[in-house]
Amino acid sequence: MTEKLLLTLAKSYPFTERDAGEFRSLKASGITFSVRSYTAKGLGHVSVMTASSFFGLMRMDTLIVNPLERDLPLYSYDRVHAMGNDTLIVELYDTLLGSVDLGKVRSVKDAFADLPDHPLGAHWYDDIKLPESVSKKGKKAETPRFDTLTEQHFTALLACAPDRLCDQNAKREKASVYVEGLLTHGGPSTDTFLKALGREKTERLFRTVLFGTEV
Repeated sequence: MTEKLLLTLAKSYPFTERDAGEFRSLKASGITFSVRSYTAKGLGHVSVMTASSFFGLMRMDTLIVNPLERDLPLYSYDRVHAMGNDTLIVELYDTLLGSVDLGKVRSVKDAFADLPDHPLGAHWYDDIKLPESVSKKGKKAETPRFDTLTEQHFTALLACAPDRLCDQNAKREKASVYVEGLLTHGGPSTDTFLKALGREKTERLFRTVLFGTEV
């Protein structure tokens, strides 16, 4: 699915791959991670991370879009296939400089309201997580509809992009609030990296490769 989302993105915003360096391949807590990073011209920073463990019994795909050139929310997609379950988590974070109408995204979310929700519990970043975010969990039978929800939700978000470019420095500062918060307060995947890689290396991974908040 991440490759489909990247193809959708590339139709409007041409990609240039960035050098992920030492972070291209990582191992943490028995999980092998593969990381790629891009600049999407006219949009911002994009990263893709895949993870697998337990002899392939678990696979996770992550796509992060930090729209430093357009005033859209930060987009984070996580998809986990494990033990016959399919978990879809799409989170939108308020890194907006102004007001953006996300009505198209809400309409897509509402259209799939019958799919089983996946409660995530309380986290420090809930105050900046937008209500257009999606969290679902089901069996393999739900996968085709999870895929359709993902594609339509992502396409709707891109359709909300303002025509004009925004102030990249101001946008980077807003995104940094979320990224630095992860590094300070932690999060589900952040804690894994901090434990395996240490703070200094995790900070570089997050700031330069995954989110692009540090040039």
